[in-house]
Amino acid sequence: MKILETKTAPNPRRVRMFMSEKGLLDRAEFVEIDILKGENLTPEYVAKNPMKKVPVMELDDGTCISETMAICRFFEESYPDSPTLLGDTPLEKALIEQWLRWIEFSFFMPTGMCFQHTSGYFKDRMNPISEWGEECRNTVEKFMHFLDKQLEGKDYICCDRFTAADINAFTTVAFARVVDIRIKPEQSNLQAWYDRIKQRPSAQV
Repeated sequence: MKILETKTAPNPRRVRMFMSEKGLLDRAEFVEIDILKGENLTPEYVAKNPMKKVPVMELDDGTCISETMAICRFFEESYPDSPTLLGDTPLEKALIEQWLRWIEFSFFMPTGMCFQHTSGYFKDRMNPISEWGEECRNTVEKFMHFLDKQLEGKDYICCDRFTAADINAFTTVAFARVVDIRIKPEQSNLQAWYDRIKQRPSAQV
């Protein structure tokens, strides 16, 4: 199989970390897509993912799957003997899904919108609205404060173990640096958690 990705983008990094934690990085060929040059806008790429985003997983039979968590779900279900990251019990699965949604809608997406609407990176293909970007910045900073409180006395975000929630939050904190959003000095719980996750081998892929 192939993973079509842009290595510096946060969504592909989420997939790589997920695969690394499950010991599956050697199961795929990683193909770089230059989104700045618009390689994700070509007819060939759009045929694989009409949403024109990265990453895309292309299976050996030509089936293509987009969306980060859909790809992660494929690996979770296809390799049940590898460490689970989306939960074992009904309760774990529900708690992890809860956190994945909170992180996606209140942290990851606003970070992406802040980047798109304040950096000018995609100004050739969208109409950036700087005021919206700054409003998203406020949303991100509020969530980081919320996350800092939630991590008090905890090593991981939920279920007392490393899960996909930690992957998604970690990659978002890292990505937020491109729009100059950083962990504040008083957010010691968040900083300790970030430093802890950063030491995992998967954080280096």
